[in-house]
Amino acid sequence: MRFYVKDSERKPDPEPIKTNAKLAIIVGLILWVIALLFLVFQATQASAQKSWYTTTCIVGIILGVYALIRERRR
Repeated sequence: MRFYVKDSERKPDPEPIKTNAKLAIIVGLILWVIALLFLVFQATQASAQKSWYTTTCIVGIILGVYALIRERRR
Protein backbone atom coordinates (compact mmCIF):
# COMPACT_ATOMS: atom_id res chain seq x y z
CA MET A 1 0.00 0.00 0.00
CA ARG A 2 1.41 3.35 -1.02
CA PHE A 3 0.62 6.54 0.82
CA TYR A 4 1.82 8.82 -1.96
CA VAL A 5 0.93 8.67 -5.65
CA LYS A 6 2.87 10.59 -8.26
CA ASP A 7 0.98 13.27 -10.17
CA SER A 8 1.47 11.37 -13.40
CA GLU A 9 -0.25 8.27 -11.92
CA ARG A 10 -3.23 10.10 -10.41
CA LYS A 11 -6.70 9.60 -11.80
CA PRO A 12 -8.66 12.76 -12.65
CA ASP A 13 -10.96 14.18 -10.00
CA PRO A 14 -14.64 13.25 -10.46
CA GLU A 15 -17.14 15.92 -11.44
CA PRO A 16 -18.95 17.54 -8.50
CA ILE A 17 -22.43 16.24 -7.82
CA LYS A 18 -25.27 18.71 -8.31
CA THR A 19 -27.27 18.99 -5.10
CA ASN A 20 -30.15 21.09 -3.86
CA ALA A 21 -28.70 22.66 -0.71
CA LYS A 22 -31.74 24.89 -0.21
CA LEU A 23 -34.03 21.86 0.09
CA ALA A 24 -31.71 20.18 2.60
CA ILE A 25 -31.58 23.32 4.74
CA ILE A 26 -35.36 23.74 4.67
CA VAL A 27 -35.92 20.11 5.68
CA GLY A 28 -33.47 20.54 8.55
CA LEU A 29 -35.22 23.71 9.69
CA ILE A 30 -38.60 22.00 9.64
CA LEU A 31 -37.24 19.14 11.75
CA TRP A 32 -35.75 21.55 14.32
CA VAL A 33 -39.05 23.44 14.57
CA ILE A 34 -40.97 20.17 15.05
CA ALA A 35 -38.54 19.11 17.78
CA LEU A 36 -38.89 22.48 19.51
CA LEU A 37 -42.69 22.36 19.38
CA PHE A 38 -42.63 18.83 20.78
CA LEU A 39 -40.41 19.93 23.67
CA VAL A 40 -42.52 23.00 24.41
CA PHE A 41 -45.71 20.95 24.60
CA GLN A 42 -44.02 18.25 26.65
CA ALA A 43 -42.68 20.82 29.12
CA THR A 44 -46.15 21.23 30.54
CA GLN A 45 -46.42 17.51 31.19
CA ALA A 46 -42.92 16.61 32.42
CA SER A 47 -41.26 18.70 35.09
CA ALA A 48 -37.88 16.93 34.86
CA GLN A 49 -37.08 18.09 31.32
CA LYS A 50 -33.56 19.32 30.69
CA SER A 51 -33.38 22.97 29.62
CA TRP A 52 -30.54 22.46 27.14
CA TYR A 53 -32.84 20.43 24.88
CA THR A 54 -34.82 23.51 23.94
CA THR A 55 -31.64 25.59 23.68
CA THR A 56 -30.24 23.08 21.20
CA CYS A 57 -33.37 23.35 19.05
CA ILE A 58 -33.24 27.15 19.10
CA VAL A 59 -29.56 27.17 18.09
CA GLY A 60 -30.33 24.68 15.31
CA ILE A 61 -33.07 26.94 13.99
CA ILE A 62 -30.82 30.01 14.12
CA LEU A 63 -28.02 28.21 12.28
CA GLY A 64 -30.50 26.93 9.71
CA VAL A 65 -31.82 30.42 9.01
CA TYR A 66 -28.23 31.67 8.72
CA ALA A 67 -27.41 28.87 6.27
CA LEU A 68 -30.52 29.65 4.24
CA ILE A 69 -29.52 33.32 3.99
CA ARG A 70 -25.98 32.37 2.96
CA GLU A 71 -27.28 29.92 0.36
CA ARG A 72 -29.55 32.54 -1.20
CA ARG A 73 -26.60 34.92 -1.59
CA ARG A 74 -24.65 32.37 -3.63
